[in-house]
Amino acid sequence: MKKILIIGKKSFIGSYLKIYLSKFFKVDNYTFEFVMKKKNNFFNNYSHVINTAIHKNYINNRYLLKFDLDRKFILKFKKVNFYYIYLNSRKIYLPKENIREDSIVSPIGNYGRNKFKTEVFLKKKVNKKLVSLRISNIIGKRKYNNTRNNHKLFLDNFLKFKKKKNKITIHNDFKDFISIDQFSRVIYKIIKFGINGTYNVSIAEKIYVSEIVKWLDKNFMKKVRFIEASKDSFTLCNKKILKKIKIVINKNQLKLFCKNLI
Repeated sequence: MKKILIIGKKSFIGSYLKIYLSKFFKVDNYTFEFVMKKKNNFFNNYSHVINTAIHKNYINNRYLLKFDLDRKFILKFKKVNFYYIYLNSRKIYLPKENIREDSIVSPIGNYGRNKFKTEVFLKKKVNKKLVSLRISNIIGKRKYNNTRNNHKLFLDNFLKFKKKKNKITIHNDFKDFISIDQFSRVIYKIIKFGINGTYNVSIAEKIYVSEIVKWLDKNFMKKVRFIEASKDSFTLCNKKILKKIKIVINKNQLKLFCKNLI
């Protein structure tokens, strides 16, 4: 039976994956600080490791090794004997439609540049044991009110805007979202089939901000004025991963998820 280690005890993604993957595998979930204190033989029985922990300075600032938790963890090992699932970002690409894994990489901001720099390191160090997932916007509600949450989700910003009394103006961009439920299914299949490589993870469909806001709370639409889209619209091509894992993920599933979320 496969055994999974999730790093990030109360992270948004880590907490969901712990519950979902525990239906199929033996799963342990620890803090980054805990695993960094362990000797290498502690990790011998794990088939897959997923790091969901991230340092706030890795998101906002220029690259420094001391803030790169993925790299710091992997540097513990002379040889990596488990599959390492790296949570990369679509922000390594310039925004456009139908972005493929072989599209030109041109990272946006410090976060995108840092993520790509980490991926380059992991490909050299982890090699055929690496699963690098370039992920679109994940929709879901946090299970923990964790003061260490460093990365703002779309839903975090949505709930923040809902509290405002005045009318809000938003660019009606199209994005490529995926629900935390859909994302968890993808991770399960990757582990089940022992897949490695680099993949976009998304539903590969245009979803306008006005659509998803309406799905989340149609009454809130009265407070929003949507204006012309900015240059930040994008969709990811997901054919490569779906061909491997053979599941269906689509816009209708996401719509139903959003309507039941709040």
